[in-house]
Amino acid sequence: MLKDITLGQYFPGNTVVHRLDPRIKLLLTLVYITSLFIAKGFLAYVLMLAVLLACLSLSKIKPKAALRGLRPVMIIILITVILNIFFSRGETVLIQYRSIVITQEGLFTAIFMAARLMMLIVGTFLLTYTTSPIALTDGLERMLNPLKKIRLPIHELAMMMSIALRFIPTLIEETDKIMSAQKARGADFETGGLLKRAKAVLPLIIPLFISAIRRADELAIAMESRCYHGGEGRTRMNILKTARRDYVALLGGACVVAAVVLLGRIPL
Repeated sequence: MLKDITLGQYFPGNTVVHRLDPRIKLLLTLVYITSLFIAKGFLAYVLMLAVLLACLSLSKIKPKAALRGLRPVMIIILITVILNIFFSRGETVLIQYRSIVITQEGLFTAIFMAARLMMLIVGTFLLTYTTSPIALTDGLERMLNPLKKIRLPIHELAMMMSIALRFIPTLIEETDKIMSAQKARGADFETGGLLKRAKAVLPLIIPLFISAIRRADELAIAMESRCYHGGEGRTRMNILKTARRDYVALLGGACVVAAVVLLGRIPL
């Protein structure tokens, strides 16, 4: 299960999506999330799915790798579907047993909510799949640059966020190693009830924290040895520049938002 968490992983490539300006990709991700939340109706969701599949195809990210990231959150999606089915009210009753009522509107709401969550997760993961941590840091810092006028440490905040994303796969790998070592000593993480499994995970917390603190200390020493002192007076090896493909991508994002709004007004 831990190996299925793909958030923070970067798949190197030279595709059109990889070559987009990280600022544009951050902006397009926000546009994509907004479009998902304003989407209404079957046609709007079909359009969003087509956009997501097109982006996956252009980035040459295998659908298997993208869908693997959904496995750890499937229980949350399942709970969301069940809650929407049983607690969403409507006029067309499909099943009624005593106080349990399932309506057609509630069923559609559950399906749309599940589709929205899955497309949201895969779409946001695509940002880290196609953007290196360094480029993501630069893009985030440049986007938040106006906040420096109110003396917010933008460079440090962007660096912290990118390091956190970068070390998610590392911490997952470390957790998996600790679990394997505990299993070799007779620990059982897969049998018993939920409470028993939770108690079995507790011995993992202390060695995981020690490992994380050790890695953080090593990273701090490495940054200090390279004379890192924050963003003041810092230069960049690669200057971010927008190209024609970035403007085309922005135009495409604007068209998607407009299409989602129009399709939401078409009754089905």
